[in-house]
Amino acid sequence: MTGEDRQKLVRCGGRALARAGLVHAYGHCSQRIDSDSFLVCAAKPMGLIAPGEAGAVVRLDGPLPDGVLGEVRIHREIYRRRPDVGGICRTMPPHAMALAALGKTPKVRHGFGSYFAPSPPMWGDPLLLRDDTDAARLADTMGNARAILMRGNGAVTAGESLPQAVVFCWYLEDACRVELEALRAGLADKAPLFTPEQVAVRAVGTGRIYERMWEYLTAGDPEAVPYL
Repeated sequence: MTGEDRQKLVRCGGRALARAGLVHAYGHCSQRIDSDSFLVCAAKPMGLIAPGEAGAVVRLDGPLPDGVLGEVRIHREIYRRRPDVGGICRTMPPHAMALAALGKTPKVRHGFGSYFAPSPPMWGDPLLLRDDTDAARLADTMGNARAILMRGNGAVTAGESLPQAVVFCWYLEDACRVELEALRAGLADKAPLFTPEQVAVRAVGTGRIYERMWEYLTAGDPEAVPYL
């Protein structure tokens, strides 16, 4: 992938998150460049990132560059710990925000929730995260999970690439929607959950499942790029 291809991917991913209502004025996304650095989107509402607008390169072994948003240190700490991660989204999905404000994360109640079995971890501090030490603690709390919810403050998803992290963000939001419905119905403690065997069968990437969601989320984007 060339540098410009990567820039286009990050712009496209950011606008996809905005169109899907998974971010608003706040949030950011990134794609790993190599073992030493990553590219994060421009420091502005992602839905307003224009075609051709460059993001910023952040090194894993140094401080955040000038002009890069403070919570981007979350990306840096996750990339440092997880060579398997190629893309990260820091988002504010409405159902995830509401569920996390209750101090809860979704259980495996339907297919999209199976990707986070048995349940995403929770970062319990509701304040903005703009400290290197806290960013490192959040990354440690997340461990090898595909997502972490931040109490009253949104979520972070991680994937093998930015497109996969965007897809996981949509899946996570739907899992949170279902969890809230279970709570609203008073059935959260009675409704069935997926078994580990069912999770193993359902939480797969075959059948172009990630590709189709990425195509759906990026449809109509002026810089739409294929899933990778």
